[in-house]
Amino acid sequence: MVRIITAFSLILLVITVLFPFYSMVKIRLSPSQKFAVPKAAWGTNEHNLYAHVEYLSEAVGSRSIREPHKIALARDYIFKTLNSYGLSPELQDYSVGGNVFSNIVVTLPGKGKPEEIIVVGAHYDTVSGSPGADDNASAVAMLLESARLIKDDVLERTTKLVFFTLEEPPIFGTEDMGSRVFARQAKKSGMDIKAMICLEMVGYFSEKKGGQAFPLPLMNLVYPSTPNFIAVIGNLKSRKLVDQVGQGLKRGCQVPVETLSAPSIVPGISLSDHSSFWKEGYSAVMITDTAFYRNPNYHQASDTKETLNYEVMAELLKGLVHVIHNLAGPFETNFRNKYGQSLTGLKRKGINE
Repeated sequence: MVRIITAFSLILLVITVLFPFYSMVKIRLSPSQKFAVPKAAWGTNEHNLYAHVEYLSEAVGSRSIREPHKIALARDYIFKTLNSYGLSPELQDYSVGGNVFSNIVVTLPGKGKPEEIIVVGAHYDTVSGSPGADDNASAVAMLLESARLIKDDVLERTTKLVFFTLEEPPIFGTEDMGSRVFARQAKKSGMDIKAMICLEMVGYFSEKKGGQAFPLPLMNLVYPSTPNFIAVIGNLKSRKLVDQVGQGLKRGCQVPVETLSAPSIVPGISLSDHSSFWKEGYSAVMITDTAFYRNPNYHQASDTKETLNYEVMAELLKGLVHVIHNLAGPFETNFRNKYGQSLTGLKRKGINE
């Protein structure tokens, strides 16, 4: 009996360990999608999102640690864009291998509880050889447009929008990640971060049934196999924040939302900048299109602007703004301050542009 249980346990362990690799290979071998862009019917948000992704993925292109001049080009674009919005970004510089790299930080001071901090971040580097449209120009574009939309809002808590450098391999998991530098310094200075939201690949959506893979067997019985949703992911300690962000997205936009709070050992759950904040004891979540469990262009030269759905991204942007308002202060108050009227009964299009 003991041998049977042991054998069964070993088989289960092997299946669990190998399943993520099967999922990744399955997605990598599946055909990618392409959209005809740009579309004449697009609004301001769609066009702006597209323009950011186009510049980062084409004008700059691959921007890895091996190409510090390309990372500098991306940094300068983000910095100048924020300046053009009337914001005053700051650079958090540090050195790696004799080169200086920079996190870009926009601080929107809170009016009621300025000592309490909300952080929303996205990394702007790529792996070598990939233009990184989805990974991670899509998230940078989303964060830039969030900055434009909330820059004049009255917020209860201080909100920091942070564009992280050096997230990708070979730096990932080391102390030289931009998010590790930021989170470590935040902890050292006593920064009271109430919530951190990491934007990691938010542009690849499809209506292809069966196009969504998963890190563990049988997850398809709980989650949809059509990759048309956005996911909010966190560890068990961050499960309250996962629920808050998930509910906020659902209330703020029409993109389907799925949530998962699980141990960090689940494959893929900790693979971005939010994990840097977990290490410092902060509550943090990742908003993602699920990366290599969906997008066959992950870390490839084929990760181009034509593969992203900017209409879905623009809809998701509305949800993200709603989440930021929710976390940073009473949304109803923010809405009245910005638009001079109550949110109740108004259509979402009122905050679309």
